[in-house]
This record gives sequence, structure tokens and C-alpha cells, in this order.
Amino acid sequence: MVEHAEIRMVRRGGSKINFREPVITNDSRFLLCAAGESVNVYSTSTEEFVHDLQGHTDLVTGVVLNPSNHLQVYSCSADGTVRLWDFMDGILIKTFIIGYPIYSIYVSEKHGGVVFVVVPMANYKSSELFQLVAVHLPRSGDQEVEARELSAVLCDVSPHPGAVSFGREGEYIAATKGLQLEVFFFKKQKSYRFSLKSGMKKGVKNAFTCVSCHPKEDCIATGHADGKIRLWRNFNQKKEYTYTTLHWHHGAVNTLCFTPEGTNLLSGGIESVLVHWHYTQENQKDFLPRLGAAITHIAVSPDGSLFCTSHSDNKITIIQSCVKVSAIIQGLVKGDGVWTDLIIDPRSKALVLNGKPGHLQFYSLHRDKQLYNLDIVQQEYINEEGLDQFEVVKAAFDARGDWLATVEERRKKGAELEINLKLWAYDKLTQSFVLNTTVTAPHEDRITGMFFSPSPETTMLVTTSLDDHFKAWLLPDGQAEGFWSCDFVGGYHLLKPGCCSYSADGSLLAVGFQEVVTVWSPASWELLTTLSQPPGAIRDLCFGRLSCSKYLLGTSTKNQLCCWNLLTCSLEWSTPMDVSLLQADPLSENMAAFCSQSGSSDLFVFKPSEPRPLYSQKALCTGKVQHAVFAPRDQMLESCEERTQWLNRSQLYFITQDMDLLTFSTKTEEDRLLASSKQLMVDDSVAVTPFYLLLGKHRRQQLEKQEALTNPMAERTQLPQGSIAIKELLHTPAHVLPSASFLCAMFVRSLLVSSFCRSSQALSGWMGNVTAQLFSGLSRDVRSGSSPGSGCTTQGHSETCPEANPAFSWLCA
Repeated sequence: MVEHAEIRMVRRGGSKINFREPVITNDSRFLLCAAGESVNVYSTSTEEFVHDLQGHTDLVTGVVLNPSNHLQVYSCSADGTVRLWDFMDGILIKTFIIGYPIYSIYVSEKHGGVVFVVVPMANYKSSELFQLVAVHLPRSGDQEVEARELSAVLCDVSPHPGAVSFGREGEYIAATKGLQLEVFFFKKQKSYRFSLKSGMKKGVKNAFTCVSCHPKEDCIATGHADGKIRLWRNFNQKKEYTYTTLHWHHGAVNTLCFTPEGTNLLSGGIESVLVHWHYTQENQKDFLPRLGAAITHIAVSPDGSLFCTSHSDNKITIIQSCVKVSAIIQGLVKGDGVWTDLIIDPRSKALVLNGKPGHLQFYSLHRDKQLYNLDIVQQEYINEEGLDQFEVVKAAFDARGDWLATVEERRKKGAELEINLKLWAYDKLTQSFVLNTTVTAPHEDRITGMFFSPSPETTMLVTTSLDDHFKAWLLPDGQAEGFWSCDFVGGYHLLKPGCCSYSADGSLLAVGFQEVVTVWSPASWELLTTLSQPPGAIRDLCFGRLSCSKYLLGTSTKNQLCCWNLLTCSLEWSTPMDVSLLQADPLSENMAAFCSQSGSSDLFVFKPSEPRPLYSQKALCTGKVQHAVFAPRDQMLESCEERTQWLNRSQLYFITQDMDLLTFSTKTEEDRLLASSKQLMVDDSVAVTPFYLLLGKHRRQQLEKQEALTNPMAERTQLPQGSIAIKELLHTPAHVLPSASFLCAMFVRSLLVSSFCRSSQALSGWMGNVTAQLFSGLSRDVRSGSSPGSGCTTQGHSETCPEANPAFSWLCA
């Protein structure tokens, strides 16, 4: 067996950012959320990913701010640890080892040095009973500390984080589960339980779904499965408690949250509407509708200036005081399943797959960000259970990314299958795809395969269907804006084609008709040969690449992987394997085969010409892997070791049954990413002042001198970089720049210079002279005892600019 100690399976993008409630920092500049095994940090103003906090070895299940330090956060994980982070610099401060899988975490400013976590009542993950315990964090200088001082607070609680909430500045804590509300008072060390009837009337569902406590008063808000909200009062006595009912949601209330001052209550559910209840006037409410998907979590910034909502489509919406949506952080949309294959857009190198209902999403793997959604069905989606609607089931790009083909299906009960084939042309003006041709009922039965010809000489699409035929669709030559039409219909002895594949140069087309593989010439549509194989219908076909282009590989339902030599038209080799997915790397000879065995999936990476696999790994994940793709790398790796060479040009991504997007990484790549993540980052919201420019220039000069001493090769002449001056010009605040007419004339003259390097140096030198003059004027003002802002408009008064200080004369213009 091949050794693979340096290769590990990792989550690289595509994590669920809506898994737990997000956290907004005290200054409302950053948003933190759990994302797989890490914590992601985003900018609330630009929506951009800033960095992540990596260190947990299992799923992160909660993130909360440290009440005693607003620059730190706690995170908990199923790996049994609570970690304290400096989220600004991404530094792990301390790790507290609890020893039990943690499902949620809570903190209170009144309980310093203590965190409250939900853990199983038994020390194993399969336990169905959970308890809320208080963990006393020990004070120690070590980075890893065992926190063994645990005290139980509530037993038999829900592991859902929205089922527990602190009230009245930490005096009590409320927890809900099923039909029961339990309130524990810390001073009395006593708990009260309140139960609701299950409800025998039609449509009545009294089960608790979430809870939120008022921060200032004794009031507990609970959400219920029937859409009602109950406000509980006088719960410090068992018999005299009261509650009032609010009702707007027609479905279950998924989340509740009070604002920091307690003046408003926010609620959300499946309606995709944020409801804003006025606490003192319960009959008055405001709405923020059409947020796109069901609301799963609501969070409010500590100062109350920002709200954010998590949604079921893996999205976080940032809202300014319940009035306007200011930013949207969209992750990889994970719906009920993926019906299309995982495909790579040749233009943007984005991952393309099913997104929102009736849409395709274009997702950047390198930036871990959704680029945009493409509406394929172009019909309003109705959120109603049991309603049959169109779904996108197939998608394919041509080699250049100029054309996109999609197939959408809808099968009504007792009616025939509805199928639409759509061809989309790429529009350079809008940087998106525009519908060109719609073919209604392209086949009489379900389409099983669809591929574009990779040949640059023709634009052709082939579809196979269970109606015993495959069809070739052609765009007329020389008509870039023409429409597609059917050019050829083929079949073989009334057998049903299940799959098809083009050779790398487009000269051959292989179509699998049940147990027979047919090879066709797309130029003349002549049947060249048929290939036999062991019993079992052909499940997948794939041509070899580069030096292995003479091979054709296929998998069958009888657990066979076969390889045919197209030069001799004979079976080269076969092996018994239950291959659920066969994928070829377009940039190398490598192929990946995912095999199902004993309820889990194994991976084998091999070349068709070699009998020994390059890489293998057992038990990748539970269930079958149905979708995978090789994504080309932006920067090629330089690994010389045989066991990692298959990762040099492309990276293999696959989706599990639990909708987790996973990939493989080498130790070298992980070290490079870790080093880059540790670099200090400058926040975009920091004003680019002259002080900042001078300090940044000084730091760059120091780094260049240090590199020149340590690395003699660094002294060689660098290539011209004209963009530095442009960035300084565009990023400098407008109130410290000269007039636009002066800048425009100077900038146009710089563009007319023939040497790009000279123009860059001239512009950069001008910025340096301006900065030098500015600081020389500043130093003169300081020596003379005058204020740097004298002569400029200030909050209290306004004066004219003195002529004695020319360095500041244009600052006040």
C-alpha cells in the first residue's frame, strides 16, 4: 500500500457559516462565526473575509465574546476544548481542555472566569441526554490547561444553542426543551419548571423552539412550533406566573433576540421576514421582508447599531438598525442535495453546482465566497411542502466557457415528466450568462448525461436519455449569436444509454448502452467499434488524458472497473471494485476512483497505464461520494515525491452525503497557508493618513534592507511596479489632495511617457515629495508652537489659510 502520511483531508472553504449564531464585535467592525473546524472573521462594512482562527480538531459549535476583554472571544468544539483567541491578530491565547464534546457555550459578565457549556450526560457523543455545566477556568501561565472543575447547573437540556439564555444581567438562566421551560436562579440556587399542554386542537403545537431573556427586566420570551411567542413574567414563583401571547409567524419561530437595552424583540422563521416587536407596545411591530431564505439565528451588536441574521441557505445578512440591509456574507449554498455534477467554470475557475432552488451558484474556492447566482428556472419559487417545482439536474460548460447548458425537470403526480434544455451564452458586457436557446422536451424521458465537445473546431453538445437515443446539438458555424438545433439522433439496438464521454481532443465519443460501450466519430457519426465487458450495465465512462489518451475506463453495476485499449480495441485490465464515482484530472494522467465499502467511501488515485495506485485512503467518509471534481491550482506545487505529485497541478474536491465540501492538502501547502495567516493584516477601515504613508514607507525600506543583508539575490533590479503610486493616489483621503484639475493634468502627462517604469517612478516620487513637504510644514508648526490644524475648518471655528505655511495651503481648498 502507498504511504500517504503527508496528505490529509481538510475542509477548505464551503463550511456552514449558519451553523451557529454569529457574533458582532463591540465596535461593530467585525463579525465572527463558526465555520467547520475554524472560526471565520469577516468585515461588516466590506463583507470580505479577514482571516480565520484555526486550532480546533473537530466541529466548532459556538463562539462568544469574552465579557472581560472586548478583543477576545471564546470558542467551543466537539473536540472537547474551549479556546480563547485574540481575534484581531488571529492568535490562540489559551486552550482549556474539558474532556467532553461541547455542543454550545454561554457567558455572563456577572460570572467572571466561568463559562457555561452543554455537554452529554455520558462521556460519548451518541448520548441523547445533555446537561448545562459551569466550567471554572483555571488561572495558569500554560497555554494548555485542563479545566476539571465542573458543576452541573441544569440537567436534561437541549443541545440547540437557542434553547438557553441568561436573564437580568446574569441573575438567572432559562432553558427550554419539548413542552417545558426551566428557570434557574443563581442566588437562590433553585429552579422552577413550567409546562405547557401538548395541544389537542388542530394546528396547535405548543413545543418550545427557542428562548431569549430580557437584559434588564424579569421577562422571558419563548418561541413555539405553531408560530406563537409567549412573554413570561412572575416566574420567580411557581404558582403566580403569567404569560402573554404574540402571534404573527405562520410557521415555527426559529429564533428570538432582545436588543441590548431591551426596548425591542426580534424574531424570525421560515417566512424570511425579520419581525421587530416593540417591547412596551406589544401590538406594534415592524417588518424587514424578503431576506431570501428562512431565518435560523439573530444576533445584535453590543451597542445595538447592527443586527445580523443567519439563513438556511448558508447566508448571513447584516442589517443597520432593522432598517436597511448593509451587507450580505454568502457561503456555499447547501440545499437538500446536489443534482448537477461538480463542475469548474473555465473563465472564473469557480465551482458551479446547485444553489437556491432553481439556481446555479458560482462559488470561488480560493476566496471561500459565492460570486453570484444564475437563475435557471426563472420562475418564482413557492415555499410549500409537497409542491412539485422545476429543479436543475444537469449542467455543463464548453472548453472556453462561452456556453453553458442546463437541464431542468419537474414530474407532477400522475403526469408526464417535464424537461427543458437551455443553452446560455456568456455576455462579456454583463459578465454573466444570457439565455440563448430553450428546447422544450428535448427527449421523451429523463436525460442521463450531457457533455460539450472539447474540440475547438466545432461547438457541439451531446445528451443521452432513457428514451433509447442520444442527440447531438449544434450551433451553426460562424454564427456566434445563432440558435442551437438538433444535428444527429443516434441509438444502438433499442438499448438505453446511461452515460457518455468525449476524448480529450473531441475526436471520439463513447456512449454506454447498458452492457455495451459504443465508440463514435463525431465528425461523420460513424459507429467505429463496440467494446465488450463483464456483465452489468455501464455506470460511468471516462477517457484517459495526455500520455494515457489511448485508454477508456468504465465502471459497471456489477462492481467492475475496466480499462480498454482503444488502439487494439481490447480489454487492457479489470478489477473488482464498487466504484461510485470516476473522475479524471484534465491537467494530468491521474484518475480518482471513489469506492463504496462497508458503509463508507475509499479513494484510489491512479494512472491507467500503471498497475499500482499513486495514493489510496480508506474510510474517507460515511456513505457514498457521488460528486467530485479536479480544480486547477492558481499556483502549481513543486512536490517531487511520488505520493504527493498528483496534487501538484490540480486539487480534488468532493461532497459527502452530509453536504460537507472536503479536499486534500499536503504538509508543505498547510505550512505555507499557516505562515501567510500569521502575517499582520491592516484593516481596510483604517484611514490612510500621511502618518500612515510615511510609517508604511519606512517599514518597507527596513524590510528591503533586511532582505538585502540576508538574501544576496534580493539586491537584483526589480521589475517596475507602477501600481504602487496609483494605489497611494486613490487611497489617500480627498481632503489632503490637491485640486482635481492639477491631478488630472499631471496624471495624463504621466501616461504619455513611453517608459512605464519612468512614469511610475515619477508619480511615486511626486507622492513622496508631497508627503515630505507636508511633514516639513508640520514640524515647522510644532516648533513654532502653532496647532497643525490652524487655518483649517474645525468644529468650533473657521479661519483662512495663512500664506506663511504653503505646505498646508491646499489642504483647506
